[in-house]
Amino acid sequence: MLFETILFPIDQSRESREAAEVVADVVKTHNSRLIILSVVAALEAGQAPTKADVEMASPQAIADLLTSAKALFSDQGIEPELLERQGKPAFTICDVADEVGANLIIMGCRGLGLTEDGVADSVTNRVINLSPCPVLVVP
Repeated sequence: MLFETILFPIDQSRESREAAEVVADVVKTHNSRLIILSVVAALEAGQAPTKADVEMASPQAIADLLTSAKALFSDQGIEPELLERQGKPAFTICDVADEVGANLIIMGCRGLGLTEDGVADSVTNRVINLSPCPVLVVP
């Protein structure tokens, strides 16, 4: 089977929600195991947290996010596994992909990469460069 294990890293963005449709289609087509990952970004020393960092740092916010993601897929007959990790998002996503033997990572793209600075720094771009498996980016 081509995509036996699919890793779907999520956050609270609209792009994550939109990518969920593609994830469900691929999982059903290939009868894949789905792992949903939420990464709590670890702040670097001296780094001021953004509003998103504060929202995602709350254990309740992460629990709610994973619960609603699980419900979304359960409604379509898919029973995902849920993982929560802390660290730098791109590195953590790639580490987990390696650890679970993912054959594919599917993630939403924030579209922030229109400037050269944005491209090099985006989580999506880092995952593409570091990933142990193919990455499907949903625009």
